[in-house]
Amino acid sequence: MKKTENIIEMRDLHKSYYLENNEEVPVLKWVNLEIKKNEFIAIMWESWSGKSTLLNIIWFLHPLSSWKYLLEWDDVSEIKDDETLSFIRNKEIWFIFQQFYLLPKLSCLENTYLPSIYAWIWSEARIKKASELLNKVWLGEKLNNRPWELSGGQQQRVAIARALINDPEILLADEPTWNLDSQTTIDIMKLITEFKKQWKTIIMVTHAPDVAKYADRIIFLKDWKVLDADYKLS
Repeated sequence: MKKTENIIEMRDLHKSYYLENNEEVPVLKWVNLEIKKNEFIAIMWESWSGKSTLLNIIWFLHPLSSWKYLLEWDDVSEIKDDETLSFIRNKEIWFIFQQFYLLPKLSCLENTYLPSIYAWIWSEARIKKASELLNKVWLGEKLNNRPWELSGGQQQRVAIARALINDPEILLADEPTWNLDSQTTIDIMKLITEFKKQWKTIIMVTHAPDVAKYADRIIFLKDWKVLDADYKLS
């Protein structure tokens, strides 16, 4: 297969849910999408337009009715094996969640290196890398704190450090500044943008124009379709 500069390509992507009476409820219809390596994409538009569903599809969490999905030039459309999909998720793609999902009984350090356990990174190496990442997100003095001892912005920074522990090529972010104050939003977005400089590809869902402005390009979803995949931020 001829390689392109795109890290993700999706062709004729279609996703529906079905009610008990077999009535089809479309979420995405025949979406065509190309995302370049090291591009920062913001996905916007109205509620229930399929933005978060699209992120979950990229992360292999939703089976599809029809699609062609190329990831780093490899056709992954037909992969059904859960173990293979989990391996790809853990190594190539990671999620920055809206709700943080930190384990309350674990310290910041332990929450950060948790995904690396499943990547078979040996103990001393993962502790060292997790400490370095927490320092990069300005939490070097909070290594042993529990999530409930942190502010919302600090918890999101732990979540960002956790997302980077296995050095993924692609970062997915679902409303990463939801329910954060204005200054914390700016801090989080500057941090995410900084990691783009390390050749990460970032795909972010947001409803907020002031957050989307950090992206290189906005993709609009409306009526289950990509409305304008070529809109450039000024």
